[in-house]
Amino acid sequence: MPNLIEIIGVALVGYLIGSVSFAVIIARRMGVDILREGSCNPGATNVKRVLGKRAGNLCFALDFLKGLVAAGWPLLPFVGASEPVHLGIVGLIAAILGHSFSLFLGFKGGKGVATTMGGLLALAPIVLGLGIVAWVVFFYTTRYVSLASLAFGISLPVCGLFFVHDTWLMVFLVALAVLIVVRHRSNIQRLLKGTENRFVKK
Repeated sequence: MPNLIEIIGVALVGYLIGSVSFAVIIARRMGVDILREGSCNPGATNVKRVLGKRAGNLCFALDFLKGLVAAGWPLLPFVGASEPVHLGIVGLIAAILGHSFSLFLGFKGGKGVATTMGGLLALAPIVLGLGIVAWVVFFYTTRYVSLASLAFGISLPVCGLFFVHDTWLMVFLVALAVLIVVRHRSNIQRLLKGTENRFVKK
């Protein structure tokens, strides 16, 4: 196990990185308060819905980068971490928590899917790749971003059974799936009622 100082340091850095809300920053630069528009969620999907494809894709890329940096920097050889993979998990958990419960937004935030994807690129790239395939299939067959995100989350531990050999990383994938489902509980209710927003070609 990593020592306590390493854990605290990586967790603090990860949380601060995750707490930066690019959705809010991008929207404010365009004269919009994203916390009051659309679904009021400070995430890439709502930015895309309210401000357009370019702004939404930029937000997704930056949120993805947050997870990649938070999970990836402890893996760098020159850092000299005692347990790089386990510290990478700590960094990503902290970044997801920072994104979902941002220090700068009164402990509110987005659902963390893009940030999760970025971190998984560093920790479990094969699992991420298969999860993205699940997301794409569900999105383009249903046009529901929320349903695609749920499919992505559930696919993580399922794919991990075949490609992950670290116990802590496997536990982390299960926890991620649970977190994604919990964070989408309002979307699940709307899906069941048939009132969930969907992207329709214009």
